Amino acid sequence: MPLYEYQCDLCGKKFEIIQRFSDPPVADCPSCGGPVQKLPSAPAIQFKGSGWYVTDYGRRGNGASGNGKGKPAATESETAAASKTSESSKDTKPAPPAAKPKET
Repeated sequence: MPLYEYQCDLCGKKFEIIQRFSDPPVADCPSCGGPVQKLPSAPAIQFKGSGWYVTDYGRRGNGASGNGKGKPAATESETAAASKTSESSKDTKPAPPAAKPKET
């Protein structure tokens, strides 16, 4: 069930209430009984998975992406993120310290 935020017109108090979509909106402030207004809020969206619909579930082999392979072309940020991930997942040893130049 969604969480809605209201603000009282008289006392200015803000409060939240969990309501069903089918429930009528709150009309009175629980503190003073004054009229309230529903405040706009950002939706709570969570993106999970490795990508978007086109990259995960889109049809392969239709050639619509323009790269001739039926896969969407990767953007610069996707390419950079992929290389960063592959670099971090490699099991590498740290480089040995560089030799100090000799002073003459």
